[in-house]
This record gives sequence, structure tokens and C-alpha cells, in this order.
Amino acid sequence: MRAPYNPRLPLDGLTRRGFLRASGVVGASALLAGAAGCSWSDVTRAASQSPLPSGTPVLVLVTMYGGNDWLNTVIPVDDPAYHDARPGMSYTHDEVLMLDSAAGLNPGLKNMSSLWSSSKVAIMRGVGYPNPDRSHFRSMDIWQTGSPSSPLTTGWLGRWLDQAKDPEPLLGLNIGPVLPVLAVGTQRTFAALSVKEPTAEPLGPVMAALSTPDSSDTTAQRIVASSYAAVGRVREDVVTHLSEVSLPDEITDDGSLKNQLLTVAACIRLGAPTRCYTVSMGGFDTHAGEKATQQQLLTMVDTAISEFRKAMEGSPRAGDVVLVAYSEFGRRVKANASEGTDHGTAGDVLIVSDRVKPGFHGDQPSLTDLDQGDLKASQDFRSLYAELLTSVLGTDPVPVVGSGITASHVLA
Repeated sequence: MRAPYNPRLPLDGLTRRGFLRASGVVGASALLAGAAGCSWSDVTRAASQSPLPSGTPVLVLVTMYGGNDWLNTVIPVDDPAYHDARPGMSYTHDEVLMLDSAAGLNPGLKNMSSLWSSSKVAIMRGVGYPNPDRSHFRSMDIWQTGSPSSPLTTGWLGRWLDQAKDPEPLLGLNIGPVLPVLAVGTQRTFAALSVKEPTAEPLGPVMAALSTPDSSDTTAQRIVASSYAAVGRVREDVVTHLSEVSLPDEITDDGSLKNQLLTVAACIRLGAPTRCYTVSMGGFDTHAGEKATQQQLLTMVDTAISEFRKAMEGSPRAGDVVLVAYSEFGRRVKANASEGTDHGTAGDVLIVSDRVKPGFHGDQPSLTDLDQGDLKASQDFRSLYAELLTSVLGTDPVPVVGSGITASHVLA
């Protein structure tokens, strides 16, 4: 991933397009920008006025930026080729949390192991797309737009939102003020929830830059610019209303995946009229010293998902939630000289829910029959999208992912 926005960089003379480029928010083919801002008080108001009926499926999408090494996440520990390819960074039987006789989870995923034992986890194996691209930006663009063959300016969930019959403005909600491209449609975008505003750095100049129109903007980008102006106005609303309606005390503004997911849990328990939430975590580009670093990252993911499910306990909506965690690609099979791994292709997807068909879906790709050192994908990621659109979001997948895509059937 490109470097995140550094608030200590000078803001004099900043333009919106310049800011977005500098912060990595704009890629070569798509705009990743904010939408209509909303505050916690907006969520509580919407939940009071039009609560989501219990029993309505809810999607929580977790993006793991950087390219997670799935071979050291769901580990084919019984395969000699795995150990041969990674002599200094492979895991042994004694280290992993065994799932069956041949594969186990990274030791950082202890809670995930318990969920597996409770039949709450499905793992799609060998997920990718045709003619894979090892660029972070292009591969994530492909996953988020749902278009492997040609660049698009809309995301797959943005297109779902465009065709949704429900005009509810909080139908899709991103936790954080900057949207991923997957949440941007032609006519509509997800709302962006900044729950507790940071106070250490002034955000006024940033919001002013983001809300200034650019003469070369497309229609969607003009909508986004006006939405950032709304974000600026909402900031004052947040300060005003947080004294009246507050999130649970354990939720802080540190931006961690744990607190993003706790915010999602609070929204769902409240009855927010939201069908899809998007959250994210970075840091998975492990080119060196991977084993310890990735285990720490996966422990954070594991803790975040576990705390999310604990926060949902006792709610009649707990069984409605389908949580999906994915990354833009896996890593290469062979370790590099720095005890890390370089950009690869196919990987796994984790689905956590009371509604999953538990277990493995698809076979682990061969570690010896490779494509230029990379795993050969056996499942198209759009098959998962087709399943989520049909079974969770209740819509026709064809306008979103195209025809000829067979749903993965990972949900009961």
C-alpha cells in the first residue's frame, strides 16, 4: 500500500487532487474518496426512525491491505513442498492450530480456531482471478471493482448500492472518513462514519482541500467533493451530539480493526438500517522478517473478530451477520532472502458466521505445479461476490459481477 496520510506534512497550497494523490487515496484508474459524512448521532437517529428488521442479513467486509500470506495463515503443514520452499519461516505441526490432518491455522488465530471447532468458519481456498497482477494497486482495484478484465470507476458494492430499491442513506456504511473504491457507485456511495474525531491535528485544511471541486472531475468525483464538504459540516455536529449520544466507552478513535468492528457491532445492535459495513487493516506486505510480523498482525485480526462476536452476544441480530476477510493477493510460495515473501497470486478467504457451510471450500492449490512460482487460482473471487449479493444482500448479482459467474455456495 502507498503511505497513509501524514497529518504532519505541510498543508499550504494543498489541492484536493494533490492531497488524494499524496495520501494514496487516488489510484491510476479509480477514485478512493469520502462520501456523505455521518456522525454517531445520525446512526442512532436512523436506527430509531427506520430500524433494520431482525433476521435481515448483514455483511461485514474486512479488507486486509498489503497482500496477506495465506500459506502462513491456513498452513498446509503436512505438505513437504511447503517446508522445502520456506525452510526458515515455515511452521511445524507443534506450532499450528490443526484444522484437519493436513492443515492448520497460524498460532495467532486462536479464537478463529475455536470458531472453526464450533462450525462458524468457512475457508475458500485458491481464490484469485484470471491473468493475475502482482501490483498492490491494480490487484486491489480488481478485487474492489470486481472487474479483472478492464478498469472500472465504480466498486462492486457501489454498483449494488446503485441498484438498491431502498433509498436509505445508511444502507452501506464505511467505518472511517475515506472510502475504498468498492463502496463508490455511479449515483450513490456508502456513508462514511467518523465516530470520534481526532483532536491532536487540525483537520480543517484537509477537509477544505478535499471539498474543493476540480475542473477535470467526473460526475462521481464532483459528488464526492460535495460529500467532503458535508463531512466538514458534520464534524461540528459530531462534537455537539457526542455529549448527548455516545458510543460504548471501550470504543476509542485509534483506527484499529478492533475498534472499527466494535463500532460495527454497536451499529448493528442499535438496529441501524445498514446492510453492509466495510472496515480495513493494513500492514500485510511482509517482504522481510515475516513470521513474527505476520503472526502479530493475525493476532490483531483474530482479537478484533473475537471481540466483535462477543459484542454481538445476546443480540437477536447476532445470527444475521456474515463477516468476510480477504486480501488483494497471496504471496509467492518460495521465501525470499530476507525471510519474507514477495507478491503472489491466489489466496484464501475467511467467512465467519452462524450461517456458513463450515469447513474448506475448494482444494489447496498445488505447491509444486506452479505458474511462474505462484499458486494457480482454482476459484474466481466473483463467485464469492455472487453468493454474498444473492444470499446476504438479496439482489441479482449479474448487474454487479456480470453473467456466467456461479455463486460459491459457502452460506447455508
